[in-house]
Amino acid sequence: MRNPVVSSEQMSARAARIPVRDGTELAATIYLPAGADAAPVPALLEYLPYRKDDAMLVRDYGLYAHVTRHGYAGVRVDIRGTGGSGGDLPDGEYSEQEQRDAEDVIAWLAGQPWCSGAVGMWGISWGGFNAIQVALRRPPALKAIIAVDASDDLFHDDVHYIDGLLHLDEYALMIDHLNALPPAPDFPLDEPVLARRFDREPWLATWLARQQDGPYWRRASLRPDYGRLTLPAFLIGGWYDGYRDSVPRMLASAPGPVKVLMGPWNHTFPHDAVPGPAIEWRAEAIRWWDHWLNGAENGIMSEPPVTVYVRHWHPPDPELAEVPGRWRTETAFPPERTVYRAWHCGPERNLSPRSPPDGSVALRYVPSAGAQAGHWWGDLAPDQRGADAFSLIFDTPPLDAEVEILGFPAVEISGGADAEPLHWFGRLCDAAPDGQVTLVTGAGRAGRPDPLRDPGSLPGGTAAPPAPPAGPGEPGRLRLELHVTSWVFPRGHRIRLSLSNAMWPMIWPTPRPATATVRLGTAGTRLLLPVIPPAARPEPVFGAPGPAEHPAGVRHWGDMLPVRWTQQRDDAGTAAIWWRGAGGTEFGWGRMTDEEYLRYEVQDARPAGASAHGEARTEIQLTGRLLTVTSRLDLDGDEQSLRYRFRRELRRDGMLLRERDWTYRYPREGH
Repeated sequence: MRNPVVSSEQMSARAARIPVRDGTELAATIYLPAGADAAPVPALLEYLPYRKDDAMLVRDYGLYAHVTRHGYAGVRVDIRGTGGSGGDLPDGEYSEQEQRDAEDVIAWLAGQPWCSGAVGMWGISWGGFNAIQVALRRPPALKAIIAVDASDDLFHDDVHYIDGLLHLDEYALMIDHLNALPPAPDFPLDEPVLARRFDREPWLATWLARQQDGPYWRRASLRPDYGRLTLPAFLIGGWYDGYRDSVPRMLASAPGPVKVLMGPWNHTFPHDAVPGPAIEWRAEAIRWWDHWLNGAENGIMSEPPVTVYVRHWHPPDPELAEVPGRWRTETAFPPERTVYRAWHCGPERNLSPRSPPDGSVALRYVPSAGAQAGHWWGDLAPDQRGADAFSLIFDTPPLDAEVEILGFPAVEISGGADAEPLHWFGRLCDAAPDGQVTLVTGAGRAGRPDPLRDPGSLPGGTAAPPAPPAGPGEPGRLRLELHVTSWVFPRGHRIRLSLSNAMWPMIWPTPRPATATVRLGTAGTRLLLPVIPPAARPEPVFGAPGPAEHPAGVRHWGDMLPVRWTQQRDDAGTAAIWWRGAGGTEFGWGRMTDEEYLRYEVQDARPAGASAHGEARTEIQLTGRLLTVTSRLDLDGDEQSLRYRFRRELRRDGMLLRERDWTYRYPREGH
């Protein structure tokens, strides 16, 4: 642990209760620079359900110690019903109530004597999502936002239905466990607190009841109506983050000023990034805030709007510490010089720039295939040969020159299947001369029309194909847009396209055995890549991250994420994969420890019975008492339905105080 460099003379942290229009008070911690009471400063709001007084205390302190040194107040607010805030827990993420409360919080901040009247909103993940959503409401004091690793599309690109397909991961277990905890540091167990939190229905039940895109998901999605984002937006994403597609979409379509930074990161702030290189991105954030909140003419908006990290080849390695590559600025994303090149899938499992003879090839659905691709599109992944063994693979000849891509690759799949529903997945890979295969990007989609994906055209004006297959066995065509990426394929390597109908456990398996047919030939399956010709472009230089800063008297250990999985497969075709994580924090008032376990299982002959089992446990050690909250999640099903069960238990000194159970059955809707 590195030593703190912020003293009490440089920053003060104040607790506050912020009233909203219905009388509920939201809990806030306000980090103020020295002298703010005499010389007011702008406020930077981060608005989350992730418990500022315990779960996020160490992280928040380090983030806001930095911004206060540069003359900004940092404000962390717990969403109503979570952390230290009053009110009922909302029915789910990004509710209308959450956004109305945010408007009231912004107005309250602007009116404080230490505030200049200008407010910025920022955050990563949830904080980035609601920064975008609140910006659409245009509260008068909100002048600009920074959204890190956030999405514009809650159905296709959030964590519940990745690519519009059912996804279940650690978040689904964690959030419904976290929501049940009483507020720190007193952890009261009175009836109103328990009724508002412990007894509230798990959010996963709401998400499972809405398996198709529609009003519930679009209510807080910017996509496709980008004209609503008029406030200045600084958008930050990572090539190993599952939400990265929103960044170029918003840059292309939002009418307000937009600045983009895309780096080699997973779902994390760039100064904490693994893999790296990590950078001190907060210097750019301060320049952004100086311009939009303080009116400084510092040149930030006259610079190229896009900065990207160009990824160079590396062998597959889930433990890679730093991604090879270089920084580059661009005036557009994708750049104007982009050339869309097509490679056709041929009968020799080859990719060729020329159309091959007409033909077809069968693809057997293997429900347990795909674990090597990771748990969302962006993880540092192992060698892809394990997944390729259950896929159709198509390779180019060894490249005679390097090929750089930047943008959205796409696959036009021509074919059909003998059962439905059936999903389609494509992985773009780099096959090295020694046989190692590195995942570059991928995506999936349902084999049915999608109103957000099928209309329109490919980037660069290439006409989109007609609708996907209409039914079992019928030939058809669908467009599979892969997640945005950057990569340089070296000379001598092969570009590989891998097609499959499963991506387990990232995506819940479809319930019936099936065989798909992939058509080849003039109107057959092909890969389209956004190729970037060489050009002289400025290469910015970023500083290394500053030293970590920690609150005095708080000690944290363990690391719940990133997960490291164990996989097992038996001779009967049953596959299982599981993970355990643990961590804890010691505070002046006590200690909290957390443990989680998650296991998936599927049998190839009976994919309808695929299952997931999760357990979470939090121990809260206080003076004179020990509180234990446990959660258990189970999801399984049959060909027609999914069965969901969730159980919570609360114990004090080992004695059971309260328990709640929920059991639901949902019809499968294309999953």
